Amino acid sequence: MTTVLIADDQPMQRFGFRMLLESQDDMTVVGEAGTGTEAVRLVARHRPDVVLMDVRMPDLDGIGATRRIIASGAPSRILIVTTFDLDAYAYEGLRAGASGFLVKDALPEELLAGLRAVAAGDAVVAPALTRRLLDAYVHHLPAVPGAPAASDPRISALTEREREILTVIGRGWSNTEIATRLHLAESTVKTHVTRILAKTGARDRVQAVILAYDTRLVTPG
Repeated sequence: MTTVLIADDQPMQRFGFRMLLESQDDMTVVGEAGTGTEAVRLVARHRPDVVLMDVRMPDLDGIGATRRIIASGAPSRILIVTTFDLDAYAYEGLRAGASGFLVKDALPEELLAGLRAVAAGDAVVAPALTRRLLDAYVHHLPAVPGAPAASDPRISALTEREREILTVIGRGWSNTEIATRLHLAESTVKTHVTRILAKTGARDRVQAVILAYDTRLVTPG
C-alpha cells in the first residue's frame, strides 16, 4: 500500500486528488495540507511514501516545503504538480530534491502512474524531457568558472566508466540506449546506474541528470 500526502491550497483540488487516489486498491491518503508549513509538519508525523506537492501555496510554497522535507532526511519522495506556465518552478523543485513533476491537467492514469513510479524509486519525468527542462533554465545553475567536473567531490569517487555513464544519463539516454551505444549488457548498465546513485548521493535518475549539469559533465546545446 502506497501512502500519499496531498499538499495543495485549493480544497476542491485536494478533494479531487483524494477521490482519485482512494479509488485505487494500492493507495491511501494519510493527510492533506493547505500550506507548505503544514505539509512539512504532516510529513514528519505520517512519513508518507509520496507527497503530491503543489507549487503555489501560502505561508511556504511547495519548493520551500520540498527543501525542508529533503533536508529533514525524511524518506518521503516528492512529486511536484505544476502548470505549463510554471516550468521554472518545476525546475527549482527538481533541484530542491523532488523526484519528478507532472502538470495539473495530466490524465488521471498519468497521475496514478507517476505516483507509483515515484513510490518505486523511479523518476517520473523521462530523462530527455528533464534535459530539455534544464536546458531552458540552465541560467539558474550555480557558476563554477574554471572548475573541472572531476574536481567536484560528488563525482570524484566515480570510475571513468561511471563518469561516462553519468554524462550520457545527463544527455537523456535511457538504459537501453546506453547499453546499445556503449556495447554493454542492460543489466550491467543498471548496476552502473545504481552505483552512481549510491556514490553521488543522488536520490534518483532525475537528481543524477541535475548533477551532470551542476558539475558541467553536460552543458546545454
